[in-house]
This record gives sequence, C-alpha cells and structure tokens, in this order.
Amino acid sequence: MEKWVGSSAVCINECGELLMVLQGRADEKKKWSVPSGGMEKGETLEQCCIREVWEETGYLIEIEEGIKVKNGTNLSIPILTEVHYFSVKITGGKRKIQDPDNLIYDIAWKTLDELKRLELSFPEDREFLIDLLKEAK
Repeated sequence: MEKWVGSSAVCINECGELLMVLQGRADEKKKWSVPSGGMEKGETLEQCCIREVWEETGYLIEIEEGIKVKNGTNLSIPILTEVHYFSVKITGGKRKIQDPDNLIYDIAWKTLDELKRLELSFPEDREFLIDLLKEAK
C-alpha cells in the first residue's frame, strides 16, 4: 500500500486563538483545518510545514517543536497516512492565500468555542486541538 507523509502546523496566537484554513476541492464542501500538506521530494518534515503555512496563509513561521504524529489509513484511496504536527510561531509575512493547489478559501484565527463547533476536515483532531488551546490559556 502506498504511503503519504505530511506536516501540520499548530499556531496559537497571544489571544489563545488557533490559526486555521478553510479548505476543499472545488466540488466538495469546504471544511476547516490547521495549515497542512504533503512532503515534496527532497523536503524535511520541518521544511514541508514551513512551506505549507507560507502557501496557505502567507505567514512565515518558525518551528518550535514536534508535538504529535498521527498514523492512519484512507480506505477510499487505499493509502497509509503519516502526519507530523508541529508547534509553530509566526515570524513574519502577512495573511494571504497563495496556495498553488487552489484548495484554500479562507484564513482565520479561531477561538476555543469556535473550534468546538466548526466542521473540520479531520474531525479526529478536534479533542487534540481543544486540549492545546486550553493549555495555552
């Protein structure tokens, strides 16, 4: 079975809000996610995370630490997935969608209460992200 490896950025601002993007293909319902995407040839996981945040949000970031690895299987494609989550902080740039895949429709800072109600691309991440926002307060 083929394996897909990617990175996700968890960025919490000084107000305790989580950086999220509204994403989806043109023909599907749009849902919220932390900035993320697949590794390109020759990239490290950290470089993938930095590039994906830049493409999806326009922000420059610095990796603080790795915080989680999520493994799974997408049976509809059949493919194994491995996603590395990194805690990151913004160091520059400005909010701007520049995604070459045209999958991003909005960028927003979401509160803990909003996160509890949002329709997520990866609903299995909700509790993990809620816990991180609670810890940041």
